Amino acid sequence: MTHRAAIIFRDGLTQFIQVEQNEKLLDAAFRHGIQLPLDCREGVCATCRGFCESGTIEMEYVDDEALSASEREQGYMLACQTTLTSPGSFYFDVDSSICNISQQHYRGQVSALTLLSDTVATLEITLEEGQPELHYLPGQYARIQIPGSKETRAYSYASASAQSAVVRFLVRLLPSGVMSDYLRQRCRVGDSIDFTAPFGAFYLREVKRPLLFVAGGTGLSAFLSMLESLAEQSDVQQPIALYYGVNRESEISEVERLDSLAERLGNFSYQVVVSDPGSAWQGKKGWVTQALESHLFQQPFDAYLCGPPPMIEATCSWLSSQPVAEHKVYFERFVSS
Repeated sequence: MTHRAAIIFRDGLTQFIQVEQNEKLLDAAFRHGIQLPLDCREGVCATCRGFCESGTIEMEYVDDEALSASEREQGYMLACQTTLTSPGSFYFDVDSSICNISQQHYRGQVSALTLLSDTVATLEITLEEGQPELHYLPGQYARIQIPGSKETRAYSYASASAQSAVVRFLVRLLPSGVMSDYLRQRCRVGDSIDFTAPFGAFYLREVKRPLLFVAGGTGLSAFLSMLESLAEQSDVQQPIALYYGVNRESEISEVERLDSLAERLGNFSYQVVVSDPGSAWQGKKGWVTQALESHLFQQPFDAYLCGPPPMIEATCSWLSSQPVAEHKVYFERFVSS
């Protein structure tokens, strides 16, 4: 039996490998050309230390000075002593360039484009035949090259992370931008389009406690990927609450998908918050943090935040100032370009 493992590096580049039964993670990485740091190979020096983000593992000998019992309980591991008993993901605090890793390139065709409003579009790309297998963790992103230009832009996947020949992105349209102008003016179904992937240290970890998702604008994209991936699983019982903030009603997108996900995930609910609504808007108004209620977060939880820097900072401030339970925060700042 083999298990798939995601190896995530400090710079966000991610590589997926197959680990054979009883094969050490370090050996599997080397077999795939990933030169993880190493020295002793005996579980003593901790040079190959990493962190198990998800999955179940077994470790052979580990010296107490290499990893304490507390660190092992937290999820730290030594690649030279680790075997997998399930699929997993592992973070290593080194840059990918040190480990001889390069970006994976893909070519596809635009298979659908929908301009949802003057500020939001959905872009669908279908991979051409013969492309490498595409894998990514829910929440990660690709760097798309704008046709007719050498410019690239980063966009989070808005589709499930399962291997697929079709990927989807939620794109913010700017008044003037290389990708925005291409989508509005020149993009046609059938256009060839290239991208590199996967990237990002913002991705869904193993779900062990309630989840708080806070999205700003097209930051919703990463959460659609996470939610679609969770909906494909049958064992996720933890409650999931999404707060989705936009400036105006016209910027609200993918509500039908959110409603469908709420039906598929009985433990998922969401609220849309509009900061500058028109007089007809009947939903939540103001900033996203004004919709959060501390009494709803009285048991340990994990918070994922994705959107503009001011929203990230405001939400982090709210979480640190309110009487909420112990929590971890993961975030991705969206910067206009």
